[in-house]
Amino acid sequence: MAKKERDDGDEDGYETVDTEYYNIEPSLGDLLIKFVENNKEEIFRGFFMRISDNWIDYELIDTADGERLERWGDVTLIRPDPQIIWKNEGESPKWASAHARYIRSSSGGGSWDYRRKLPESWHISYGSLRFMVKPTGFKHTGLFPEQAVNWDYCGDIIRAVGRPVNVLNLFAYTGGATLACAAAGASVCHCDAVKGMVDWARTNAKLSGLDDKPIRWIVDDANKFIRREIRRGTKYDGVILDPPSYGRGTNGEMWKLEDSIYGLMEDITSLLSDKPLFVLLNSYTTGLSASVMSYLLQMTVGKRFPIEVMSEEIGLPVKQTGLSLPCGSTAVVKFL
Repeated sequence: MAKKERDDGDEDGYETVDTEYYNIEPSLGDLLIKFVENNKEEIFRGFFMRISDNWIDYELIDTADGERLERWGDVTLIRPDPQIIWKNEGESPKWASAHARYIRSSSGGGSWDYRRKLPESWHISYGSLRFMVKPTGFKHTGLFPEQAVNWDYCGDIIRAVGRPVNVLNLFAYTGGATLACAAAGASVCHCDAVKGMVDWARTNAKLSGLDDKPIRWIVDDANKFIRREIRRGTKYDGVILDPPSYGRGTNGEMWKLEDSIYGLMEDITSLLSDKPLFVLLNSYTTGLSASVMSYLLQMTVGKRFPIEVMSEEIGLPVKQTGLSLPCGSTAVVKFL
């Protein structure tokens, strides 16, 4: 059997991989080497992260002391982010000129401190998609820009398959993924328990010129809606889920992610067509890490279909430092 040897003459100092020694098929070994070469910057920083770096109208300018400084179109906002536990001695001078800052209250919640006059809402674009954004009472703006990397992923698959595609977007919020899939040619069912969010998503569809696309707008509790879809025999080629850590349904039903996600994924598996394209599960919950989501999907979707799961952090590039800020995790099921 061949031995693994170090090629000290390699100018990058990488260790040569002997695929025979490791009992790896040569084709898989080639793919592994190619993967490392294409992603070595992230790997050698100690992690792999999928970065949403195609934005023009959004920019994460800087991060420091529990806050992020962001540009949304022509508006700069400061919002809290508890994972930002570092200081930045070379911080951007743009902190001082931000339009508004969200200040948390010691009793919970918080409020915006408006330093400069702002419109009630304004619009930003991502490619052909257009969104209304505005400061809300819970620090959010109606958009999670790190999710653009997932919008691109789903859109690329839908465009490439060359057949009609039916997509379910659960906990669909203001519709970023819905619009990306509809723009790629899919029929989409957009489901969220909050009517205001569905109305906001419909506004975004109109702004994006997609209000005439085959989109079903559903205001309902996710679990109840899925069970009705199962009884109807409805099938989906792709499913996108962005469940909250905690929440309430349309009739006040309590939702806790760790208690509910396994049963939810079992039901989702029943809704998949015979030739599904993807299942994409997002998490901003500490207890539902990338590795946990991967295991969960193997134990649910993987019991019905042969699959691979790509499960990683997603993030945003930080202009001031050149680093990337993690912003949750996504697990993507690939059907073999």
